[in-house]
Amino acid sequence: MEVFTSVKSLRNYLDQQLLKQRTVGLVPTMGALHEGHISLIESAIRQTDITVCSIFVNPTQFNNPEDLLKYPRTPEEDYAMLEKAGCSAVFAPSVEEMYPEAAVLKINFGTLETVMEGASRPGHFNGVGIVVSKLFNIVRPHKAYFGQKDLQQVSIIKRLVADLSFDLELVVCPTVREQDGLAMSSRNRRLNESERNIAPAIYKVLTSAKENLLAGKPVDDVTELAKNELLATSGFTLDYIEVVDLKTLQSAERIGPEGSNAICIAVFLGPVRLIDNIVF
Repeated sequence: MEVFTSVKSLRNYLDQQLLKQRTVGLVPTMGALHEGHISLIESAIRQTDITVCSIFVNPTQFNNPEDLLKYPRTPEEDYAMLEKAGCSAVFAPSVEEMYPEAAVLKINFGTLETVMEGASRPGHFNGVGIVVSKLFNIVRPHKAYFGQKDLQQVSIIKRLVADLSFDLELVVCPTVREQDGLAMSSRNRRLNESERNIAPAIYKVLTSAKENLLAGKPVDDVTELAKNELLATSGFTLDYIEVVDLKTLQSAERIGPEGSNAICIAVFLGPVRLIDNIVF
């Protein structure tokens, strides 16, 4: 497995692969890898010839300086996991390499960025849009892999690819969960033992809400019940829970056809912010 820290060295490597007519898959990450990330790597390995994993904690997408400071960074563990999985190359640039000058470009994703994560984290998706655009231009992948857990981010990147005509296929992979249902996340590392023990309540609330919606209960009643269920467990602070149209991510008054709905949630468990969703 090759490890690159500069854009020039990575491009030289990838130019050689393209001369050999090899296809390239990109898995963008911020490191602190877990089995969810590895499932994306495995998908890329199956579907492309060369798999590139980027590891970069992108400062422009953090609106909370403390969150940026405390975000887990475990490069040696990450490299070991990636090599074991069969990853071809890692791109692990510094902030200075990715942003030789401060980015001044602003990307407005319209209504996609005014709800849920966009409302709670102003400027977050502008930062995501810029760094993902940079990675697409640097790596020039044939396919790029993202997890469904970051559902709104996936919608943002779909819009980015469509509007800027990136010549690649976006592959969205299912959320990978712990045995108790908790969605795998790098932020789970920051939970203490008692917080980790109650964290599966997030997924239980989502599955219960889904069942209630499919049983025909009104959306407002279901979300209110879900809030009460979650807050009955000491330690949680709710940011939002929303039933949305999967395509627009706007709040839905009633559920639509199968596969067109999502329930999205964001909570604080102690100081750690966690997100999850179910598509149905």
